[in-house]
Amino acid sequence: MILRRLGPSRVALCSGGHGCPDVLELDGGDFAVIGADITDEARSKLPPGCGCSEAERIIRVPRATLVGVRSYIPAS
Repeated sequence: MILRRLGPSRVALCSGGHGCPDVLELDGGDFAVIGADITDEARSKLPPGCGCSEAERIIRVPRATLVGVRSYIPAS
């Protein structure tokens, strides 16, 4: 299911069950994100045309995490 972790290695920082936002590439080409679940507070504030079903979660990922993996995301 999980093909690889995107971005530079941070094994020492993320061990021991500590919170560690991350972006993962899945074997089907999609991505998974580890971050803080903010669904309850954010769902009612979504902009028009944006929705979040009961089967989905809204996740906060620090900007530095996404910017740090940008170059690791394949173009296609």
